Amino acid sequence: MAEEKKVPNLKAKYQAEVAPALMKQFGYKSVMQIPRIDKVVVNVGCGEARENAKILENVVRDLGQITGQKPIITKARKNIANFKLREKMPIGAKVTLRGEKMWEFLDRLFNVALPRVRDFQGISPNAFDGRGNYALGIREQLIFPEIEYDKIDKIRGMDVVICTTAHTDEEARALLGQVGAPFAR
Repeated sequence: MAEEKKVPNLKAKYQAEVAPALMKQFGYKSVMQIPRIDKVVVNVGCGEARENAKILENVVRDLGQITGQKPIITKARKNIANFKLREKMPIGAKVTLRGEKMWEFLDRLFNVALPRVRDFQGISPNAFDGRGNYALGIREQLIFPEIEYDKIDKIRGMDVVICTTAHTDEEARALLGQVGAPFAR
């Protein structure tokens, strides 16, 4: 008896409702034209890591707990004297999520984490880059239920970039809106 793989809720919703609705709304001729979410990149920049390497360990631990995947340590690309920065110095961590983990992360982000933000009015509908990608800044990692308040050393923000295959912002906005992104009215 083969074990059945559980499809994430958001992916099932995309396949059953969102894709057919987008095809009808934009009049695509082929199912391959329907925009879909390609990947999600979660990035934490940590400038104070250049003085204390222990800080980066905490960032990596928190990011790993939030995303369920091991983060990559990002390094500086060039020397910047004003920031006391040397090339190849570790200055942050990032995770690129694809497939099932991406859908589960987005489900948690839209339905659990963002509603926990104090005075949450919705996310900005204008943070698209012109090519169908959406960028979102999160002020503190505490909104994720995986993070225990007692175990963090400092409140840190993070950037979440949702990359889609949409060609225009209008298509990407329709895609994310129907998937469940809580856009502000």
